[in-house]
Amino acid sequence: MFTGDRSGDWLFEALHAAGFANQPTSERRDDGLELHDAYVTAAARCAPPANKPTPDEMERCAPYLEAELRLFRDARVVVALGRIGWVAYLRARQAIGQHVPRPLPVFGHGAHADLGDGMALLGTYHPSQQNTFTGRLTRPMLHAVFAHARTLLSSKT
Repeated sequence: MFTGDRSGDWLFEALHAAGFANQPTSERRDDGLELHDAYVTAAARCAPPANKPTPDEMERCAPYLEAELRLFRDARVVVALGRIGWVAYLRARQAIGQHVPRPLPVFGHGAHADLGDGMALLGTYHPSQQNTFTGRLTRPMLHAVFAHARTLLSSKT
């Protein structure tokens, strides 16, 4: 996922800088990328028209995200790429019976929500070309979020 596209270029570089990946790039499935203390998934499984999935697409993809979350019971930090990822994570968490605080945490770049059970949810703008070409998201901004995730993980072990 994200391998070989510009969003992935930004994502894997940030993961590498924070110590979550063994190399700063991933161009194909067998290029040697290894993630450490990290897992990459998606709320939507395909690139939607106009770069925004419909509610129906999100609903159809939700069971996959829920199944993955059930596998990662020991996860302590989630970095949501974009508001869509943030909302999808909170919905999936609720669907599998995990605590979701009320009022719901609000998405924003650099947002940090303590979900009350040892889980931290961090937000960043999605590294889409729309965000990176316009400067809404810069490399230092993205790197800072993953550095924060690393710091949180280090303090929770």
